[in-house]
Amino acid sequence: MSQALGLVFDMDGVLADTESLIARASIDMFRTLYGVELTAEDFRPYIGTGAVRYVVGPAEDAGITIRDLDEAVELRHTNFVALLDAGECQACPGAIDLINTVAATNGEWKLAIATSTPEKKAYITLNNVSVPIEKFAAIINGDMVTHKKPHPEIYETAAKALNLDPARCIAVEDAVTGVASSKAAGMKCLAVTNSFTRQELAEADVIVDSLEEVTLDMLRRMVG
Repeated sequence: MSQALGLVFDMDGVLADTESLIARASIDMFRTLYGVELTAEDFRPYIGTGAVRYVVGPAEDAGITIRDLDEAVELRHTNFVALLDAGECQACPGAIDLINTVAATNGEWKLAIATSTPEKKAYITLNNVSVPIEKFAAIINGDMVTHKKPHPEIYETAAKALNLDPARCIAVEDAVTGVASSKAAGMKCLAVTNSFTRQELAEADVIVDSLEEVTLDMLRRMVG
C-alpha cells in the first residue's frame, strides 16, 4: 500500500453548508405529499445516513406511512436543487482552503470524499459550491455502497480507492453517524461542530468549531 496519508471528507455539513437546506427540502416534501408539518429537529438524528433513511426515519418517528418512497426522495431532491439554484448554499468556512492546502503537499496526502448522498445530488452540490473535485483521487457516494453510515463500508471503500491503510487516513465529519462510521473503519476522525455539539461528537479524535482552525501540523499529529 501507498505510504501517503489520506484525508477523507464527508460532504454535507463539511464541504457544503447544506444541512439546513436538506431539512427545508424534506419538510416541504412532507407538507406537499402528506400534509404534515415536521421540523428540522425531526431530521437531525438522520443526518449523514443517506437519502432513504433521512426520509423514512422521521416518517417512522411521526407515524407516517410513506406511500411511494421513490416519489418522496425525488421531490425532496427537486426541492433541494431549487434551493441551490436560488443561491442559498455556500462552501463551509475553511473547506476550500483546506482542500487546496492539503492538495499542494506534493503527494504527502491523498484526498477523497465519502458521502452517503446519491451520486446525482453529490455532484450537483459539489459543483454548486465550487469544490475543486479534480483534486480528489476518489469520490465515494451513497450509490456505491450497500450500507450507509454509521456502517463503516463507505470509509473502508474510500481507503481502498486511495490504496491506503485506514489507519493512515483521517475522516472529516460533522455528524455523529459519520464519526461512528469512520472510527469503525479504523480511521482517525476530525469532527467539526457545524451540525452537532462537541459533546455529541465526543468519539472523534479531534474536534474543531471550524475547518479554518485546521493546519497540516494538526493533521500530521493525528496520524503520527
